[in-house]
Amino acid sequence: MSIQVEVFSSPGCGKCGHAKVVLKKIAEEIGGNQIEWREVNILDEMDYAVEIGVLSTPSIAINGELVFTSLPSAKKLRAELEKQLGLDGHQAPA
Repeated sequence: MSIQVEVFSSPGCGKCGHAKVVLKKIAEEIGGNQIEWREVNILDEMDYAVEIGVLSTPSIAINGELVFTSLPSAKKLRAELEKQLGLDGHQAPA
């Protein structure tokens, strides 16, 4: 099973850069092949961002559904990703 994670950001957003670093680290720890992620510049994809409800950056969507409307703690992000992957808080085998 894999999930798609999208990080919505805007140019010049300091918190957005941090969100990308945190997400990439967690994705690699869980298993990079299980998490497909992409960065979405809201200026380039404004219609899509509005469609799923992004009102501020950074926001994070999982499988096309807005899950975080602000930067979550690393612990909350990890817990949500593991829940979405059906890992229930257990580390995936390497």
